[in-house]
Amino acid sequence: MLAALLGRKIGMTQVYDDDGRLLPVTVVQGGPCDVLQVKTPEIDGYNAVQIGLGDAKPHRATQCQIGHAGRAGVAPKQVVREVRLEEQPDVEAGQQLTVEQFEGVQWVDVIGTSKGKGFAGGMKRHGFSGQRASHGVKRVHRKPGSIASHASNAGTGPKPKKGKRMAGHMGSRRCTTRHHRLVRVDKENNLLLIQGAVPGAKQSPVLVRISKTKKAT
Repeated sequence: MLAALLGRKIGMTQVYDDDGRLLPVTVVQGGPCDVLQVKTPEIDGYNAVQIGLGDAKPHRATQCQIGHAGRAGVAPKQVVREVRLEEQPDVEAGQQLTVEQFEGVQWVDVIGTSKGKGFAGGMKRHGFSGQRASHGVKRVHRKPGSIASHASNAGTGPKPKKGKRMAGHMGSRRCTTRHHRLVRVDKENNLLLIQGAVPGAKQSPVLVRISKTKKAT
């Protein structure tokens, strides 16, 4: 089966494991997801599977989206993601995926979009320590200080160096958190209980996949 599944983050709670330890877990409503397309090296140049979560209202979908989903025999989806694979998957277009494929899995990675924090200063965005709060420092306690010269920024003109850590838009970016322990799989309610915090706000879509680097123990 496919080693990934789309879901929505429900929130956090606590559960006890078999040893009686209290674990903080994130509850993810995993699927059910429909397979929209299976890509192959012969046609597309690589192996991948497109999966969709949640039926979209017809008036909120374009004709292209309706036609693409219609070829798989399903309705257009609210969230669509493509999962690249090394080998050709054993799924077909129109097939439905559930949390059952995570039975026996110990470690997962979660991909989501972090919460947007708006325009933030250097201390909040990058963890700067700020300036001293006494001895002549006047009303600049949270300012970033010097941003260095422009001389060594050759070829880009008189502006700060590219990548300089300054104030700016914080959050609302794609994030991947790795090596979460999969505590429990609730097949009846399509729930995944994942240890720890995962990126995103409540009800935001997340992609849960079997961990690529953490091996079963």
